[in-house]
Amino acid sequence: MINFTGLLIKMTQMPLNTTNSPEYFIWETHGIHVGTGNDHVKHGVDELEKITEMAIEKAHPNISFIIHTPRLTRFRYAAEERLGVKFIRGDNAYFHYPEKIDALKAKYGNQISIRYGIELEWLGPNLGMQWNRSKIFQAQSADFVIGSLHFSREGIPYDGSQEETDKLIEVRGGVENYWLGYIEELIEMIDTSWEMIQIVGHLDLPKLYAPIPKPLLELETSDHILARRMRFLLEMISEYNLALDVNLAGINKGCGIYPDMSILKRAKQLDIPIALGTDTHTTQNLGNHYQTGIEYAYEAGYKHYVSFSKSIPEKRPLRNSGFKEEKYKVMNLGIEMLNLRFEDRKQRRIPKFSFGGGYRTFLEHHKNATSLGDFEAIRIRKGDKSITISNSLPENTNQKIKGLYSHHEDNPGVLSMIFNALASEEINVETAYLNSNNDGTATAFLTLSGKEKSINEAVEFVKGTGGDNFFEIYVCDKFDIPDLQKGKNYLIEVDGVNLPIAISKQMILSIHNNSSGILLILLSALASRNINVNDLKLGQRGNKGYAILGIDGNSQLVSDVLKKLGPQFFETTHLQLTSEGI
Repeated sequence: MINFTGLLIKMTQMPLNTTNSPEYFIWETHGIHVGTGNDHVKHGVDELEKITEMAIEKAHPNISFIIHTPRLTRFRYAAEERLGVKFIRGDNAYFHYPEKIDALKAKYGNQISIRYGIELEWLGPNLGMQWNRSKIFQAQSADFVIGSLHFSREGIPYDGSQEETDKLIEVRGGVENYWLGYIEELIEMIDTSWEMIQIVGHLDLPKLYAPIPKPLLELETSDHILARRMRFLLEMISEYNLALDVNLAGINKGCGIYPDMSILKRAKQLDIPIALGTDTHTTQNLGNHYQTGIEYAYEAGYKHYVSFSKSIPEKRPLRNSGFKEEKYKVMNLGIEMLNLRFEDRKQRRIPKFSFGGGYRTFLEHHKNATSLGDFEAIRIRKGDKSITISNSLPENTNQKIKGLYSHHEDNPGVLSMIFNALASEEINVETAYLNSNNDGTATAFLTLSGKEKSINEAVEFVKGTGGDNFFEIYVCDKFDIPDLQKGKNYLIEVDGVNLPIAISKQMILSIHNNSSGILLILLSALASRNINVNDLKLGQRGNKGYAILGIDGNSQLVSDVLKKLGPQFFETTHLQLTSEGI
Protein backbone atom coordinates (compact mmCIF):
# COMPACT_ATOMS: atom_id res chain seq x y z
CA MET A 1 0.00 0.00 0.00
CA ILE A 2 1.32 3.41 -0.90
CA ASN A 3 2.31 5.36 2.20
CA PHE A 4 1.08 8.92 2.40
CA THR A 5 4.36 9.99 3.95
CA GLY A 6 5.56 10.32 0.36
CA LEU A 7 4.10 13.80 0.32
CA LEU A 8 5.70 16.94 -0.91
CA ILE A 9 5.91 20.66 -0.73
CA LYS A 10 5.70 23.10 -3.57
CA MET A 11 6.49 26.79 -3.32
CA THR A 12 4.21 29.03 -5.34
CA GLN A 13 4.57 32.66 -6.30
CA MET A 14 5.13 34.78 -3.26
CA PRO A 15 3.67 38.24 -2.70
CA LEU A 16 5.56 41.05 -4.36
CA ASN A 17 5.17 43.37 -1.36
CA THR A 18 8.02 43.62 1.10
CA THR A 19 5.97 42.91 4.23
CA ASN A 20 7.17 39.87 6.12
CA SER A 21 4.84 36.87 6.04
CA PRO A 22 2.96 36.32 9.32
CA GLU A 23 4.74 34.15 11.88
CA TYR A 24 1.80 31.74 12.02
CA PHE A 25 0.41 30.91 8.61
CA ILE A 26 -1.49 27.93 7.18
CA TRP A 27 -1.71 26.96 3.53
CA GLU A 28 -5.38 26.23 3.95
CA THR A 29 -7.35 23.47 2.33
CA HIS A 30 -10.80 23.90 3.87
CA GLY A 31 -10.38 27.65 3.48
CA ILE A 32 -12.66 30.53 2.48
CA HIS A 33 -16.10 29.59 1.22
CA VAL A 34 -17.23 31.27 -1.98
CA GLY A 35 -20.68 32.83 -1.81
CA THR A 36 -23.74 31.90 -3.82
CA GLY A 37 -24.34 35.32 -5.33
CA ASN A 38 -28.03 36.04 -5.78
CA ASP A 39 -29.18 32.70 -4.40
CA HIS A 40 -31.73 33.07 -1.59
CA VAL A 41 -29.55 31.81 1.26
CA LYS A 42 -26.19 33.54 1.42
CA HIS A 43 -23.35 31.11 2.03
CA GLY A 44 -19.78 32.36 1.96
CA VAL A 45 -17.92 35.37 0.65
CA ASP A 46 -19.12 37.05 -2.55
CA GLU A 47 -16.47 39.81 -2.46
CA LEU A 48 -13.61 37.63 -3.75
CA GLU A 49 -11.45 40.52 -4.87
CA LYS A 50 -11.87 42.27 -1.53
CA ILE A 51 -10.77 39.28 0.53
CA THR A 52 -7.88 38.56 -1.86
CA GLU A 53 -6.65 42.11 -1.41
CA MET A 54 -7.01 41.70 2.37
CA ALA A 55 -4.82 38.59 2.22
CA ILE A 56 -2.21 40.44 0.16
CA GLU A 57 -2.18 43.31 2.68
CA LYS A 58 -1.57 40.76 5.45
CA ALA A 59 1.34 39.34 3.39
CA HIS A 60 -0.27 35.92 3.13
CA PRO A 61 1.62 33.90 0.50
CA ASN A 62 -1.54 31.95 -0.34
CA ILE A 63 -5.32 32.15 -0.29
CA SER A 64 -7.57 29.12 -0.71
CA PHE A 65 -11.19 29.27 -1.89
CA ILE A 66 -13.77 26.53 -1.67
CA ILE A 67 -17.38 26.09 -2.72
CA HIS A 68 -20.03 23.50 -1.84
CA THR A 69 -21.37 21.38 -4.66
CA PRO A 70 -25.11 21.96 -5.17
CA ARG A 71 -27.44 19.46 -3.51
CA LEU A 72 -30.38 17.35 -4.56
CA THR A 73 -33.66 19.06 -3.70
CA ARG A 74 -34.62 16.78 -0.80
CA PHE A 75 -31.49 17.72 1.16
CA ARG A 76 -32.40 21.10 2.63
CA TYR A 77 -31.94 23.00 5.85
CA ALA A 78 -35.09 24.24 7.60
CA ALA A 79 -34.29 27.85 6.62
CA GLU A 80 -34.05 26.82 2.96
CA GLU A 81 -37.37 25.01 3.14
CA ARG A 82 -39.04 28.09 4.65
CA LEU A 83 -37.77 30.21 1.75
CA GLY A 84 -38.65 27.61 -0.86
CA VAL A 85 -35.04 27.32 -2.07
CA LYS A 86 -34.65 24.24 -4.26
CA PHE A 87 -31.45 24.72 -6.26
CA ILE A 88 -29.37 24.70 -3.15
CA ARG A 89 -26.28 26.83 -2.61
CA GLY A 90 -26.07 28.37 -6.03
CA ASP A 91 -26.05 25.99 -8.96
CA ASN A 92 -25.28 28.95 -11.20
CA ALA A 93 -22.55 30.18 -8.83
CA TYR A 94 -20.98 26.73 -8.81
CA PHE A 95 -21.05 26.45 -12.58
CA HIS A 96 -19.17 29.77 -12.96
CA TYR A 97 -16.83 29.15 -10.03
CA PRO A 98 -13.74 28.09 -12.06
CA GLU A 99 -13.90 31.14 -14.35
CA LYS A 100 -14.17 33.44 -11.33
CA ILE A 101 -11.00 31.91 -9.90
CA ASP A 102 -9.25 32.24 -13.28
CA ALA A 103 -10.12 35.94 -13.29
CA LEU A 104 -8.68 36.31 -9.78
CA LYS A 105 -5.47 34.57 -10.81
CA ALA A 106 -5.15 36.82 -13.85
CA LYS A 107 -5.49 39.94 -11.68
CA TYR A 108 -3.59 38.93 -8.55
CA GLY A 109 -1.51 35.91 -9.54
CA ASN A 110 1.77 37.84 -9.40
CA GLN A 111 1.07 38.89 -5.79
CA ILE A 112 -0.38 35.80 -4.13
CA SER A 113 -0.84 32.11 -4.85
CA ILE A 114 -4.53 31.29 -5.33
CA ARG A 115 -5.83 27.74 -4.82
CA TYR A 116 -9.38 26.52 -5.05
CA GLY A 117 -11.31 23.37 -4.31
CA ILE A 118 -14.79 21.99 -3.85
CA GLU A 119 -16.56 20.51 -0.87
CA LEU A 120 -18.40 17.50 -2.23
CA GLU A 121 -21.70 16.96 -0.43
CA TRP A 122 -22.29 13.25 0.24
CA LEU A 123 -25.87 12.60 -0.84
CA GLY A 124 -25.90 8.81 -0.66
CA PRO A 125 -25.31 6.15 -3.33
CA ASN A 126 -27.23 5.67 -6.60
CA LEU A 127 -28.56 9.04 -7.83
CA GLY A 128 -26.55 10.94 -5.23
CA MET A 129 -23.36 9.32 -6.47
CA GLN A 130 -24.06 10.10 -10.12
CA TRP A 131 -24.99 13.65 -9.18
CA ASN A 132 -21.64 14.06 -7.44
CA ARG A 133 -19.73 12.63 -10.38
CA SER A 134 -21.28 15.31 -12.59
CA LYS A 135 -20.23 18.03 -10.12
CA ILE A 136 -16.68 16.70 -10.05
CA PHE A 137 -16.63 16.86 -13.84
CA GLN A 138 -17.77 20.50 -13.78
CA ALA A 139 -14.75 21.43 -11.64
CA GLN A 140 -12.02 19.32 -13.24
CA SER A 141 -9.36 21.97 -12.68
CA ALA A 142 -9.95 22.24 -8.92
CA ASP A 143 -6.85 21.79 -6.76
CA PHE A 144 -8.59 19.50 -4.27
CA VAL A 145 -11.88 17.87 -3.33
CA ILE A 146 -13.11 17.56 0.26
CA GLY A 147 -15.65 14.83 0.91
CA SER A 148 -18.09 15.98 3.60
CA LEU A 149 -21.25 14.65 5.18
CA HIS A 150 -23.78 17.28 6.28
CA PHE A 151 -27.10 15.48 5.71
CA SER A 152 -28.37 12.21 7.11
CA ARG A 153 -29.93 9.61 4.87
CA GLU A 154 -33.23 10.74 6.40
CA GLY A 155 -32.66 14.15 4.82
CA ILE A 156 -32.17 15.92 8.18
CA PRO A 157 -28.93 17.91 8.53
CA TYR A 158 -26.30 17.20 11.18
CA ASP A 159 -25.25 20.87 11.38
CA GLY A 160 -28.52 22.71 10.83
CA SER A 161 -29.93 23.67 14.23
CA GLN A 162 -30.57 22.28 17.68
CA GLU A 163 -34.17 21.59 16.68
CA GLU A 164 -33.15 19.58 13.61
CA THR A 165 -30.57 17.62 15.62
CA ASP A 166 -33.10 16.81 18.34
CA LYS A 167 -35.52 15.62 15.65
CA LEU A 168 -32.94 13.24 14.14
CA ILE A 169 -31.95 11.92 17.58
CA GLU A 170 -35.60 11.15 18.20
CA VAL A 171 -36.00 9.46 14.81
CA ARG A 172 -32.96 7.26 15.49
CA GLY A 173 -33.83 6.45 19.08
CA GLY A 174 -31.06 8.15 21.02
CA VAL A 175 -27.72 9.97 20.86
CA GLU A 176 -25.60 6.83 20.40
CA ASN A 177 -27.68 5.63 17.44
CA TYR A 178 -27.55 9.18 16.07
CA TRP A 179 -23.74 9.07 16.08
CA LEU A 180 -23.59 5.47 14.89
CA GLY A 181 -25.68 6.34 11.85
CA TYR A 182 -23.37 9.25 11.07
CA ILE A 183 -20.23 7.09 11.27
CA GLU A 184 -21.79 4.39 9.08
CA GLU A 185 -22.69 7.00 6.47
CA LEU A 186 -19.10 8.30 6.51
CA ILE A 187 -17.84 4.75 5.99
CA GLU A 188 -20.21 4.43 3.03
CA MET A 189 -19.03 7.79 1.64
CA ILE A 190 -15.35 6.84 1.78
CA ASP A 191 -15.92 3.32 0.46
CA THR A 192 -17.78 4.75 -2.54
CA SER A 193 -16.02 8.07 -3.16
CA TRP A 194 -12.38 7.60 -2.14
CA GLU A 195 -11.12 7.95 -5.71
CA MET A 196 -12.94 11.27 -6.09
CA ILE A 197 -11.68 13.04 -2.96
CA GLN A 198 -8.40 13.90 -1.24
CA ILE A 199 -9.64 15.06 2.16
CA VAL A 200 -12.35 13.92 4.61
CA GLY A 201 -14.11 16.97 6.05
CA HIS A 202 -14.85 17.77 9.73
CA LEU A 203 -15.00 14.18 10.93
CA ASP A 204 -17.06 14.75 14.10
CA LEU A 205 -19.40 17.44 12.74
CA PRO A 206 -22.46 16.31 14.82
CA LYS A 207 -20.81 17.55 18.03
CA LEU A 208 -22.02 21.00 17.01
CA TYR A 209 -25.42 20.21 18.51
CA ALA A 210 -25.05 16.76 20.06
CA PRO A 211 -22.52 15.72 22.75
CA ILE A 212 -19.77 13.30 21.73
CA PRO A 213 -20.48 9.93 23.38
CA LYS A 214 -17.87 8.76 25.87
CA PRO A 215 -16.68 5.79 23.73
CA LEU A 216 -15.47 8.22 21.03
CA LEU A 217 -13.39 10.00 23.64
CA GLU A 218 -11.82 6.69 24.71
CA LEU A 219 -10.81 5.26 21.34
CA GLU A 220 -7.74 3.51 22.69
CA THR A 221 -9.55 1.42 25.31
CA SER A 222 -13.28 1.25 24.59
CA ASP A 223 -14.87 -1.88 23.11
CA HIS A 224 -18.17 -0.05 22.48
CA ILE A 225 -19.62 -0.31 18.98
CA LEU A 226 -19.12 3.44 18.44
CA ALA A 227 -15.39 3.21 19.25
CA ARG A 228 -14.97 0.11 17.08
CA ARG A 229 -16.69 1.76 14.09
CA MET A 230 -14.73 5.00 14.47
CA ARG A 231 -11.48 3.03 14.59
CA PHE A 232 -12.54 1.20 11.42
CA LEU A 233 -13.42 4.52 9.77
CA LEU A 234 -9.97 5.92 10.53
CA GLU A 235 -8.33 2.75 9.21
CA MET A 236 -10.23 3.22 5.93
CA ILE A 237 -9.02 6.82 5.68
CA SER A 238 -5.47 5.61 6.25
CA GLU A 239 -5.77 2.73 3.78
CA TYR A 240 -7.04 4.99 1.00
CA ASN A 241 -4.32 7.60 1.61
CA LEU A 242 -6.79 10.38 2.36
CA ALA A 243 -6.06 13.43 4.48
CA LEU A 244 -8.08 14.42 7.54
CA ASP A 245 -9.55 17.92 7.76
CA VAL A 246 -8.41 19.69 10.94
CA ASN A 247 -11.15 22.26 10.83
CA LEU A 248 -10.97 25.39 12.97
CA ALA A 249 -14.54 26.58 12.36
CA GLY A 250 -15.73 24.84 15.51
CA ILE A 251 -13.79 27.38 17.59
CA ASN A 252 -16.17 30.15 16.52
CA LYS A 253 -19.18 27.85 16.90
CA GLY A 254 -18.31 26.87 20.46
CA CYS A 255 -17.81 23.13 19.93
CA GLY A 256 -14.04 23.08 19.50
CA ILE A 257 -11.80 22.09 16.63
CA TYR A 258 -12.90 19.20 14.41
CA PRO A 259 -11.96 16.43 15.07
CA ASP A 260 -11.69 15.91 18.83
CA MET A 261 -8.17 15.36 20.16
CA SER A 262 -8.90 11.67 20.90
CA ILE A 263 -9.72 11.10 17.22
CA LEU A 264 -6.78 13.16 15.99
CA LYS A 265 -4.28 11.26 18.13
CA ARG A 266 -5.63 7.96 16.78
CA ALA A 267 -5.25 9.37 13.25
CA LYS A 268 -1.61 10.20 14.00
CA GLN A 269 -0.97 6.62 15.09
CA LEU A 270 -2.26 5.53 11.68
CA ASP A 271 -0.03 8.08 9.88
CA ILE A 272 -3.07 9.83 8.42
CA PRO A 273 -1.95 13.21 7.07
CA ILE A 274 -3.86 16.32 8.06
CA ALA A 275 -5.00 19.36 6.09
CA LEU A 276 -5.77 22.52 8.06
CA GLY A 277 -8.35 25.21 7.38
CA THR A 278 -10.53 27.84 9.00
CA ASP A 279 -13.63 26.88 6.98
CA THR A 280 -14.50 30.55 7.09
CA HIS A 281 -17.60 32.15 5.58
CA THR A 282 -16.92 35.82 6.34
CA THR A 283 -14.16 38.31 5.55
CA GLN A 284 -13.75 39.01 9.27
CA ASN A 285 -12.42 35.50 9.91
CA LEU A 286 -9.57 35.66 7.38
CA GLY A 287 -6.49 34.14 9.01
CA ASN A 288 -8.12 33.65 12.41
CA HIS A 289 -6.98 30.85 14.73
CA TYR A 290 -3.92 29.86 12.65
CA GLN A 291 -1.70 29.67 15.73
CA THR A 292 -4.34 27.71 17.65
CA GLY A 293 -4.69 25.20 14.82
CA ILE A 294 -0.94 24.70 14.50
CA GLU A 295 -0.54 24.14 18.25
CA TYR A 296 -3.53 21.76 18.32
CA ALA A 297 -2.04 19.57 15.56
CA TYR A 298 1.36 19.69 17.25
CA GLU A 299 -0.17 18.54 20.52
CA ALA A 300 -1.60 15.49 18.72
CA GLY A 301 1.93 14.56 17.62
CA TYR A 302 1.96 16.01 14.11
CA LYS A 303 5.03 17.83 12.75
CA HIS A 304 3.67 18.38 9.23
CA TYR A 305 0.44 18.99 7.37
CA VAL A 306 -0.50 18.94 3.69
CA SER A 307 -1.97 21.42 1.25
CA PHE A 308 -2.99 20.60 -2.31
CA SER A 309 -2.28 21.88 -5.81
CA LYS A 310 -3.82 20.10 -8.80
CA SER A 311 -4.54 17.09 -6.54
CA ILE A 312 -0.84 16.89 -5.62
CA PRO A 313 -0.32 16.83 -1.84
CA GLU A 314 2.32 19.24 -0.56
CA LYS A 315 3.98 18.38 2.72
CA ARG A 316 4.55 21.46 4.89
CA PRO A 317 6.11 21.86 8.36
CA LEU A 318 3.82 23.02 11.16
CA ARG A 319 6.84 24.90 12.41
CA ASN A 320 9.56 26.25 10.19
CA SER A 321 12.20 23.54 9.87
CA GLY A 322 14.16 24.80 6.87
CA PHE A 323 12.70 22.50 4.21
CA LYS A 324 14.55 22.72 0.88
CA GLU A 325 11.63 24.13 -1.01
CA GLU A 326 13.37 24.45 -4.40
CA LYS A 327 14.00 20.71 -4.44
CA TYR A 328 10.39 20.04 -3.53
CA LYS A 329 9.47 21.97 -6.68
CA VAL A 330 11.45 19.40 -8.66
CA MET A 331 9.52 16.58 -6.99
CA ASN A 332 6.18 18.24 -7.73
CA LEU A 333 7.14 18.60 -11.37
CA GLY A 334 8.02 14.91 -11.59
CA ILE A 335 4.73 13.89 -9.96
CA GLU A 336 2.78 16.07 -12.39
CA MET A 337 4.58 14.42 -15.33
CA LEU A 338 3.90 10.93 -14.00
CA ASN A 339 0.26 11.70 -13.14
CA LEU A 340 -0.44 12.80 -16.71
CA ARG A 341 0.35 9.24 -17.83
CA PHE A 342 -2.61 7.88 -15.86
CA GLU A 343 -6.35 8.19 -16.19
CA ASP A 344 -7.92 10.77 -13.91
CA ARG A 345 -8.98 8.47 -11.08
CA LYS A 346 -5.46 7.01 -10.76
CA GLN A 347 -3.84 10.45 -10.73
CA ARG A 348 -5.06 10.89 -7.16
CA ARG A 349 -3.02 7.95 -5.88
CA ILE A 350 0.20 8.94 -4.14
CA PRO A 351 3.38 7.58 -5.75
CA LYS A 352 6.48 6.04 -4.20
CA PHE A 353 9.88 7.73 -4.24
CA SER A 354 13.59 7.07 -4.56
CA PHE A 355 16.13 9.79 -3.74
CA GLY A 356 19.78 10.23 -4.65
CA GLY A 357 22.58 12.77 -4.32
CA GLY A 358 21.44 15.95 -2.59
CA TYR A 359 17.89 14.64 -2.54
CA ARG A 360 18.83 11.88 -0.09
CA THR A 361 18.08 14.24 2.78
CA PHE A 362 14.41 13.60 1.96
CA LEU A 363 14.74 9.94 2.94
CA GLU A 364 14.20 10.83 6.60
CA HIS A 365 10.85 12.47 5.75
CA HIS A 366 9.50 9.71 3.49
CA LYS A 367 9.51 6.38 5.27
CA ASN A 368 9.00 4.08 2.27
CA ALA A 369 11.51 5.85 0.01
CA THR A 370 14.62 4.09 -1.30
CA SER A 371 18.09 5.44 -2.00
CA LEU A 372 19.62 6.13 -5.42
CA GLY A 373 23.08 6.52 -3.92
CA ASP A 374 25.04 9.45 -5.37
CA PHE A 375 22.78 9.69 -8.43
CA GLU A 376 21.50 13.30 -8.26
CA ALA A 377 17.85 12.59 -9.00
CA ILE A 378 14.38 11.70 -7.76
CA ARG A 379 12.57 8.66 -9.13
CA ILE A 380 8.77 8.74 -8.82
CA ARG A 381 6.90 5.45 -9.30
CA LYS A 382 3.39 4.09 -9.65
CA GLY A 383 3.21 0.44 -10.61
CA ASP A 384 5.25 -0.22 -13.75
CA LYS A 385 5.54 3.47 -14.69
CA SER A 386 8.22 5.81 -13.43
CA ILE A 387 9.75 9.22 -14.04
CA THR A 388 13.30 10.12 -13.01
CA ILE A 389 13.97 13.83 -12.74
CA SER A 390 16.80 16.14 -11.64
CA ASN A 391 17.70 19.80 -11.45
CA SER A 392 21.29 19.01 -12.46
CA LEU A 393 22.41 18.97 -16.09
CA PRO A 394 23.32 15.36 -16.96
CA GLU A 395 26.98 14.90 -17.79
CA ASN A 396 27.96 14.47 -21.43
CA THR A 397 29.74 11.16 -21.99
CA ASN A 398 32.03 12.72 -24.65
CA GLN A 399 31.59 9.67 -26.83
CA LYS A 400 32.40 9.84 -30.53
CA ILE A 401 29.89 7.84 -32.53
CA LYS A 402 28.74 7.43 -36.10
CA GLY A 403 25.54 9.05 -37.19
CA LEU A 404 23.67 11.54 -39.33
CA TYR A 405 24.06 15.26 -38.74
CA SER A 406 21.62 17.91 -39.94
CA HIS A 407 21.54 21.68 -39.62
CA HIS A 408 18.17 22.94 -40.84
CA GLU A 409 15.35 25.44 -40.56
CA ASP A 410 13.56 25.25 -37.22
CA ASN A 411 10.07 24.87 -38.67
CA PRO A 412 7.26 22.30 -38.38
CA GLY A 413 7.72 19.38 -40.75
CA VAL A 414 11.44 19.72 -41.45
CA LEU A 415 12.44 16.95 -39.04
CA SER A 416 9.79 14.65 -40.50
CA MET A 417 11.45 15.06 -43.93
CA ILE A 418 14.54 13.34 -42.55
CA PHE A 419 12.55 10.53 -40.94
CA ASN A 420 10.53 10.14 -44.12
CA ALA A 421 13.64 9.66 -46.25
CA LEU A 422 15.12 7.18 -43.76
CA ALA A 423 11.88 5.18 -43.53
CA SER A 424 11.76 4.97 -47.34
CA GLU A 425 15.08 3.10 -47.17
CA GLU A 426 13.92 0.99 -44.19
CA ILE A 427 16.37 2.71 -41.85
CA ASN A 428 15.48 2.81 -38.14
CA VAL A 429 16.50 5.74 -35.94
CA GLU A 430 17.96 4.39 -32.70
CA THR A 431 18.83 7.56 -30.79
CA ALA A 432 18.27 11.21 -31.53
CA TYR A 433 19.58 14.54 -30.29
CA LEU A 434 17.77 17.67 -31.42
CA ASN A 435 18.61 21.21 -30.37
CA SER A 436 16.70 24.35 -31.26
CA ASN A 437 19.36 27.03 -31.64
CA ASN A 438 17.07 30.00 -30.90
CA ASP A 439 18.11 31.65 -34.17
CA GLY A 440 15.54 30.11 -36.49
CA THR A 441 17.64 27.00 -37.01
CA ALA A 442 17.96 23.60 -35.36
CA THR A 443 20.57 20.85 -35.36
CA ALA A 444 19.92 17.14 -35.16
CA PHE A 445 22.14 14.12 -34.70
CA LEU A 446 20.72 10.65 -35.26
CA THR A 447 22.22 7.20 -34.79
CA LEU A 448 20.83 4.69 -37.25
CA SER A 449 20.58 0.98 -37.96
CA GLY A 450 20.74 -0.11 -41.58
CA LYS A 451 23.05 -0.45 -44.57
CA GLU A 452 25.44 2.42 -45.13
CA LYS A 453 24.51 2.64 -48.80
CA SER A 454 20.84 3.00 -47.94
CA ILE A 455 21.61 5.71 -45.38
CA ASN A 456 23.62 7.67 -47.96
CA GLU A 457 20.80 7.34 -50.47
CA ALA A 458 18.36 8.71 -47.90
CA VAL A 459 20.63 11.69 -47.29
CA GLU A 460 20.85 12.41 -51.01
CA PHE A 461 17.06 12.18 -51.25
CA VAL A 462 16.71 14.81 -48.50
CA LYS A 463 19.17 17.09 -50.28
CA GLY A 464 17.28 16.73 -53.51
CA THR A 465 13.80 17.28 -52.10
CA GLY A 466 14.37 19.44 -49.03
CA GLY A 467 15.29 22.56 -50.95
CA ASP A 468 16.36 25.46 -48.78
CA ASN A 469 15.23 23.82 -45.53
CA PHE A 470 18.65 22.23 -44.97
CA PHE A 471 21.94 24.06 -44.59
CA GLU A 472 23.96 20.88 -43.97
CA ILE A 473 23.12 17.20 -43.81
CA TYR A 474 25.69 14.42 -43.91
CA VAL A 475 26.88 11.15 -42.31
CA CYS A 476 29.82 11.47 -39.92
CA ASP A 477 32.02 8.61 -38.62
CA LYS A 478 33.22 10.29 -35.43
CA PHE A 479 30.72 12.77 -34.14
CA ASP A 480 30.70 14.27 -30.64
CA ILE A 481 27.40 13.77 -28.86
CA PRO A 482 25.98 17.29 -28.51
CA ASP A 483 25.18 18.83 -25.16
CA LEU A 484 21.58 18.88 -23.99
CA GLN A 485 19.53 22.01 -24.31
CA LYS A 486 19.74 23.97 -21.09
CA GLY A 487 16.73 23.92 -18.81
CA LYS A 488 15.70 24.54 -15.22
CA ASN A 489 15.09 20.82 -14.66
CA TYR A 490 15.74 17.64 -16.61
CA LEU A 491 13.94 14.41 -17.32
CA ILE A 492 16.51 11.63 -16.98
CA GLU A 493 14.61 8.36 -17.44
CA VAL A 494 11.15 7.11 -18.32
CA ASP A 495 10.39 3.63 -16.94
CA GLY A 496 14.15 3.21 -16.51
CA VAL A 497 14.93 4.01 -20.17
CA ASN A 498 17.59 6.71 -20.54
CA LEU A 499 15.98 9.79 -22.13
CA PRO A 500 17.85 12.88 -20.87
CA ILE A 501 16.09 16.06 -21.97
CA ALA A 502 15.40 19.55 -20.65
CA ILE A 503 11.81 19.80 -19.40
CA SER A 504 9.63 22.30 -21.24
CA LYS A 505 6.03 23.39 -20.76
CA GLN A 506 4.68 21.18 -23.51
CA MET A 507 6.07 17.72 -24.25
CA ILE A 508 4.98 14.40 -25.73
CA LEU A 509 5.94 10.98 -24.41
CA SER A 510 5.57 8.14 -26.88
CA ILE A 511 6.09 4.43 -26.28
CA HIS A 512 5.70 2.57 -29.55
CA ASN A 513 6.69 -0.38 -31.69
CA ASN A 514 10.45 -0.16 -32.23
CA SER A 515 10.64 -0.36 -36.00
CA SER A 516 11.39 1.97 -38.90
CA GLY A 517 8.67 4.38 -39.92
CA ILE A 518 6.70 4.34 -36.64
CA LEU A 519 8.04 7.63 -35.34
CA LEU A 520 7.48 9.14 -38.77
CA ILE A 521 3.74 8.73 -38.14
CA LEU A 522 3.96 10.91 -35.05
CA LEU A 523 6.20 13.54 -36.65
CA SER A 524 4.02 13.74 -39.76
CA ALA A 525 0.87 14.07 -37.66
CA LEU A 526 2.40 16.93 -35.68
CA ALA A 527 3.66 18.67 -38.82
CA SER A 528 0.18 18.44 -40.35
CA ARG A 529 -1.11 20.53 -37.42
CA ASN A 530 1.78 23.00 -37.59
CA ILE A 531 3.27 21.67 -34.33
CA ASN A 532 7.01 22.25 -34.15
CA VAL A 533 9.42 19.84 -32.44
CA ASN A 534 12.02 21.79 -30.45
CA ASP A 535 13.76 18.94 -28.71
CA LEU A 536 13.81 15.17 -29.13
CA LYS A 537 15.34 12.19 -27.39
CA LEU A 538 14.92 8.52 -28.33
CA GLY A 539 15.55 5.30 -26.46
CA GLN A 540 14.56 1.67 -26.70
CA ARG A 541 13.97 -1.48 -24.72
CA GLY A 542 13.41 -4.67 -26.70
CA ASN A 543 10.51 -4.23 -29.08
CA LYS A 544 9.52 -0.90 -27.51
CA GLY A 545 10.77 2.43 -28.75
CA TYR A 546 10.65 5.46 -26.45
CA ALA A 547 10.50 9.08 -27.58
CA ILE A 548 10.22 12.29 -25.61
CA LEU A 549 9.60 15.48 -27.57
CA GLY A 550 9.63 19.13 -26.54
CA ILE A 551 7.07 20.84 -28.73
CA ASP A 552 5.48 24.20 -29.50
CA GLY A 553 1.98 24.69 -30.88
CA ASN A 554 -1.74 24.60 -30.20
CA SER A 555 -2.30 22.27 -27.23
CA GLN A 556 -5.79 21.23 -28.32
CA LEU A 557 -4.52 20.19 -31.74
CA VAL A 558 -1.76 18.17 -30.06
CA SER A 559 -4.24 16.31 -27.87
CA ASP A 560 -6.51 15.64 -30.84
CA VAL A 561 -3.79 14.28 -33.10
CA LEU A 562 -2.41 11.89 -30.46
CA LYS A 563 -5.76 10.07 -30.41
CA LYS A 564 -5.38 9.10 -34.07
CA LEU A 565 -1.92 7.51 -34.26
CA GLY A 566 -2.95 3.87 -34.37
CA PRO A 567 -2.22 0.61 -32.54
CA GLN A 568 1.56 0.75 -33.09
CA PHE A 569 1.65 3.33 -30.29
CA PHE A 570 1.37 1.75 -26.85
CA GLU A 571 1.30 5.10 -25.04
CA THR A 572 1.21 8.71 -26.17
CA THR A 573 0.97 11.23 -23.36
CA HIS A 574 0.63 14.96 -23.88
CA LEU A 575 2.60 16.50 -21.01
CA GLN A 576 1.12 19.96 -20.72
CA LEU A 577 2.90 21.12 -17.59
CA THR A 578 2.03 23.91 -15.18
CA SER A 579 4.48 23.39 -12.30
CA GLU A 580 6.79 26.20 -11.28
CA GLY A 581 9.78 23.89 -11.69
CA ILE A 582 9.72 24.25 -15.48
